[in-house]
Amino acid sequence: MILGILKEPSPETRVSLHPEAVKALNAAGNKILIEKGAGEASFLSDEHFSEAGAELRSRAEVLKDAEMIFQINPLSSADHPQLGKGKILFGVYQPLVEKELMHTLAKTGVTLFSMDSIPRITRAQSMDVLSSMSTVSGYKAVLLAAAQLPRFFPMLMTAAGTIAPAKVLVIGAGVAGLQAIATAKRLGAVVEAFDTRPSVKEQVESLGGKFVEVPGAVEDKAAGGYAVEQSEEYKQKQSEMLEKSIVKSDVVITTALIPGKKAPVLITKPMLQKMKAGAVVVDLAAANGGNCEGAVNKETVIVEGVTIIGNSSLPATMPEDASKMYSKNVQNLLKLLLKEDQINLNFDDDIVKGTCITHDGNIVYEPLLK
Repeated sequence: MILGILKEPSPETRVSLHPEAVKALNAAGNKILIEKGAGEASFLSDEHFSEAGAELRSRAEVLKDAEMIFQINPLSSADHPQLGKGKILFGVYQPLVEKELMHTLAKTGVTLFSMDSIPRITRAQSMDVLSSMSTVSGYKAVLLAAAQLPRFFPMLMTAAGTIAPAKVLVIGAGVAGLQAIATAKRLGAVVEAFDTRPSVKEQVESLGGKFVEVPGAVEDKAAGGYAVEQSEEYKQKQSEMLEKSIVKSDVVITTALIPGKKAPVLITKPMLQKMKAGAVVVDLAAANGGNCEGAVNKETVIVEGVTIIGNSSLPATMPEDASKMYSKNVQNLLKLLLKEDQINLNFDDDIVKGTCITHDGNIVYEPLLK
């Protein structure tokens, strides 16, 4: 197969395939084309890719000649005329949000694999891009908060007196939340965590966090590890319980998302008014509307004396390792899809069926069809 790696649009700094993956795919008999400068923002030069066996080409040449095309962010409309039946596209497309784009791509005849739709099953863990990138986000969110907070994270005993440790609340104990808990604990903070799924309590406590439990949550095992919509009665109890933890916290990290829906607002302006002056909120759900009222995606704002960092793109702030992790996920998916250098689209396989969005001119992704 001929694989093509495209340069990401600014301000994205990651690259979809790392030289390590290129070397392995090339050794397996695949031809790799890469747009010139595709890895520069990830501190990976063209020479790194050339040494791994990739051929440097222009963007137009990659789009024209490659059978498989890799770009993390969705291709621009200017690239669409280069697509067509037989082309296979990989990226992060948010099919349940970008529905119109899915119909547009289906009309081109392209086969689209959206890496954010990898099923959350045991077999697919090594391909799970959302988990990999959430690991980066959870880690970096705490570092951003620590840089903005006008107080220390750890307890310090000095000649000038004892400094109490910072209090950190993590809302959402998925991959990002658990990494945030672990990082905040390593920095010496006192950590609490909340999640609507009681099953994650043990994981939170194993990392040294205290679990804030609100009885009565509905948990759906079929949701693939994600939170699900809760009743209005539960939401009211949740809000009251959360407010007690929020107002006493120095830092709040929010990660709560429900697939295909607007992020639930968990921190209201009245809560912000009661928080400590100088407190910091890092809203990792900002791109989906935000968990914190007043959060603005890709911006840092101050509301009621609280610094709110709205950033859903933290993996791009650590491009070298984030690219390596994303690339490994893609490489593992290709092990399933490529058999003796030929594409093998087995739609009876849960991973193929769950990740493929468009094929042969049609939308084939069941959640979108429903």
